[in-house]
Amino acid sequence: MSPAAQRTVGALALLVLGVLSLPAAAALLDGQGTENWIVPAQLLAMAVAGAALAVALPALAGAGASTGRRALTGVWWGLLAAFVGVVVSWLLLNGVRGA
Repeated sequence: MSPAAQRTVGALALLVLGVLSLPAAAALLDGQGTENWIVPAQLLAMAVAGAALAVALPALAGAGASTGRRALTGVWWGLLAAFVGVVVSWLLLNGVRGA
């Protein structure tokens, strides 16, 4: 797969996972005593997903990056996708006022 295709597939996968990860974590952990673990679980899951995708798709971290560097770069991409997912979810639930 070409580097451009790897970047596109990786970015789309992380964005979809980022949007779906918060509702999935909330569905699993929304109970008495576990509701405080929703956001940490989402962030951990997205960090792991980002690392796995960056190791599987080397173009996400740049040409010639070592496996450890690819995994670390993937963690940051996963956390960024989690943040984007939270923002998108918030906008879908609340809308944009004044527009």
